[in-house]
Amino acid sequence: MDVCLVPGSGNVPLAEAVAASLGVALVHTEVTKFPDGEQHVRLRDPVRGADVFVVQSTGPPVDTHLVELLLLADAAQRAGAERVTAVIPYFGYARQDRRAHGREALAARLAADVIAVSGVDRVAAVDVHTRTMEGFFSVPFDHISAVPLLLGEVLHLGLPPDAVIVSPDLGAVKLAERFAKELDLPVAVVRKSRLSGAEVAVTGVTGNVRGRAPIIVDDMISTGGTIRAAAEALLSAGARDTVTVVATHGLFAGDALERLRGNWLDRMIVTDSVPQPAAASLPLHVVSIAPLLADAIGRLERREALAGLIWFE
Repeated sequence: MDVCLVPGSGNVPLAEAVAASLGVALVHTEVTKFPDGEQHVRLRDPVRGADVFVVQSTGPPVDTHLVELLLLADAAQRAGAERVTAVIPYFGYARQDRRAHGREALAARLAADVIAVSGVDRVAAVDVHTRTMEGFFSVPFDHISAVPLLLGEVLHLGLPPDAVIVSPDLGAVKLAERFAKELDLPVAVVRKSRLSGAEVAVTGVTGNVRGRAPIIVDDMISTGGTIRAAAEALLSAGARDTVTVVATHGLFAGDALERLRGNWLDRMIVTDSVPQPAAASLPLHVVSIAPLLADAIGRLERREALAGLIWFE
């Protein structure tokens, strides 16, 4: 069965890099909009009988890229694809996996439902915000991890002396513990409460950070509010003003670049799961996940296990 890679517009350079790693050509697509804003999708190359992988990152604008993913999957299924796998480097709506208040939508579950009915037979996503996403899908779901790539980049750049791994909130503790175990470093946790989508309030720091160089780890950076608040709390607790930030998904929404700018930031390490700003005003190091996705796609096509690629807490 032939492998066909269908690129979504959410991250075309990443799809091109994955195709190059696999040594295959991308399926030519035609994505247009009607005057009323409706998207129209057409595959210009045949995919009948093929093992189709739709590579689409559902980053900003999330709604547009999610609907495009659905249309691409449906087009592939209707064109006779033998199997359709959605490869999602960044999964929008994954943070809305529970209802914190009454009368709220469970957007993560809804996104999973519409993807499953669009013709997708399997989903492979990278470092989704919560493992509960797997339970929302009625089709097989593989949670691929970029953590080994990020760990490799941290080691390549060199560990600062007296480093400490920091979780910027309680939700990232398990991720921080994994980094700490691999790097043989202590862990500290910043306790926070969220005031709005961009603003947080820190209530304290658990762990010894005085005189240490913090390495803040998280799954994503959106507005930068959590990272900035955590950094300020760490500096107030006596940490050194050479902060490293590591995250899989660098969304940098709104005024995040301005919020994160400062002498306290030594380096920031993210992946190319979403397109990164060409001239970021930050000490940004971008790690490509193209080889990781190419490896996963190759194994899925050959019906092989994803041992070593899947995240387990």
